[in-house]
Amino acid sequence: MAVRLEYDAAVARGKRPSAAATEPASVPAADRPAESSDDEEQAPVTSAVNIDELLAYPQLLNHLPTPLAREAGDALLARLATLEPGTAEHSYVRGLLVELNLPMVRHAAGRYRRRGEPVEDIVQVGTIGLIKAIDRYEADRGSSFMAYAMPTIIGEIKRFFRDTSWSVRVPRRLRELRTELLRATDELTATLGRTPTPRELAERIGITEEEVVEGLDACTVYTATSLDETAYGDAEGQETVGDRLGAEDHELDLVEYREALRPLLAELPGRERAILVMRFYGNLTQAQIGERVGISQMHVSRLLARTLASLRERLMVPS
Repeated sequence: MAVRLEYDAAVARGKRPSAAATEPASVPAADRPAESSDDEEQAPVTSAVNIDELLAYPQLLNHLPTPLAREAGDALLARLATLEPGTAEHSYVRGLLVELNLPMVRHAAGRYRRRGEPVEDIVQVGTIGLIKAIDRYEADRGSSFMAYAMPTIIGEIKRFFRDTSWSVRVPRRLRELRTELLRATDELTATLGRTPTPRELAERIGITEEEVVEGLDACTVYTATSLDETAYGDAEGQETVGDRLGAEDHELDLVEYREALRPLLAELPGRERAILVMRFYGNLTQAQIGERVGISQMHVSRLLARTLASLRERLMVPS
């Protein structure tokens, strides 16, 4: 009686029973059943789930065989339905149900272990689905808890991959189209012995070729390639993908001006053209240019100003 009272007090506080409460009380020798001899016929041992024992000794959940584990789950679900949500005892029984059904979550998560995500992360997502199934399950509908919980767990895992696995977020329509295209590609490849064309895929799925191309483009953003990955075709492995990416070339902005100036520069007298080359390509000062041409620095300055003004005026005139 004292053990049961301690258990009830622990549940009321939202805690598991203490070690003293989980130790079985000693039974006096006079009250123990007499041990049968080897010659006497042994009475058959019957196994049944006692919900009060499970609540008092939750460690028993880890040692129950599968049939008894299912029976224990049904008993805990029945007890949970009688409790007020939000109470300490409701949370305690709910936690035992989660712990009891974790093997089912791990089994469902094992189907997706090759999807590039850590298995423990998938188990955590599946556990969220299990908790939702526990909260929403109604035994009076006639279906077993496993039949109800497994689709909920798998649906939560699929939603996780749908929302987080894509490198670039794409519309749900394209995500679903990608799945259809992959299935149709595998089927047609096995039938035709080659990779199907967009027209063949469109006829197989019943969509237009433009939609097929759009879906194929969506397939390329499912996973991203690291810029530090070795570039394709580099046998020595010295070049990365990032090394092959182009950068903005500011010289492209000057192409139009250069092409427009080319015929104008060709029409200049030889001396003026030579002065422009030495000033803007040779980076010579006006005094150095004057020494080479044989004129004064002041004359060089006047020639540069007159030539640049003429070029600027001719560039502004519509062709």
